[in-house]
Amino acid sequence: MRFKLLRRRLTISAPRMSVQSALPWPFRWAVIALVFGFCAAIGLWAFEFGKAFAGLDGGTKEDLAKATAEIQTLRSEMATAIVARNKAQSVADTVGTLVTAEKSAQEGLLAQNRQLDAENRRLKDDLGFFEKLIPSTGTEGLAVRALQAEVQEGRRVKWQVLLMQSQKNSPEFNGQLEVSFSGSQNGKPWNAALPGGPQELKFRQYGRTEGVFELPAQTTLKGVSVRVLEGSVVKVVQSVKL
Repeated sequence: MRFKLLRRRLTISAPRMSVQSALPWPFRWAVIALVFGFCAAIGLWAFEFGKAFAGLDGGTKEDLAKATAEIQTLRSEMATAIVARNKAQSVADTVGTLVTAEKSAQEGLLAQNRQLDAENRRLKDDLGFFEKLIPSTGTEGLAVRALQAEVQEGRRVKWQVLLMQSQKNSPEFNGQLEVSFSGSQNGKPWNAALPGGPQELKFRQYGRTEGVFELPAQTTLKGVSVRVLEGSVVKVVQSVKL
C-alpha cells in the first residue's frame, strides 16, 4: 500500500503542484515604491548637482534677471567689437590700396623722370650738334661740320659725324665714310677701323652718321679720325683728340 502511494507521487500520475511566493503583495509594493523613491532621489541629486555646476544653484529671480542682463550686455559689447573690427579691417584695406597705388604712381613717375632725363640729354646733344649746321663764311663744297666721340662704360665709344655741303641746291653726294680709332694698347701704339668697313653716305644738304665701337681690353683711346671718299677720291679728312 505504501509502495503504491509512493509510486503515484513520483510518476506522471502524481497530482499537480503550484509554487507561490512566500512574500505577501503589500511587501512587494513597498519594495517597488522603495526602488522608485531611490531612483527619484538620484535624479533629484543629479539635477541639483547640475544647477550647482552651472552656477544657478540657489539663484533668485533677481539673480536670474541680473544674469540675463549681463548676457545681453556681453552680446551688445561683442556686436560693437565686431562692428569696430570690421571698420578697422576696412580702413586697413583702404590704406593698403592707397599705399599700393601711391607706390605704383611713384614708380611710374621715376620711370618717366628717367625717360625725360634721357630725352633731355639727347636733345642737348642734338642741339649742340645741329648748331654747327650754320655754314661758316668762305666754306665751299663738302665739309665735316662736327666730329664727336665719347667713351661710355669704360669700353664703348659713341661717335657722331656731321657732314655738310655749304652750297645751296648742291647735287646729291654719294660716297663712303671711313672711321678709324687710335690710342695705346699695353703701352704700344694701337689703331683700328670700324669692323664693318667704310659706311655708305648719301645726302644732299647735310648728313649725320653715328655708331658705337667696342674698344679691346687694356686699350686707351686717344683720337678718332674720319675720311670722306667719293669713289677713290678723298674729299675731306677730319680728326679729333680725346
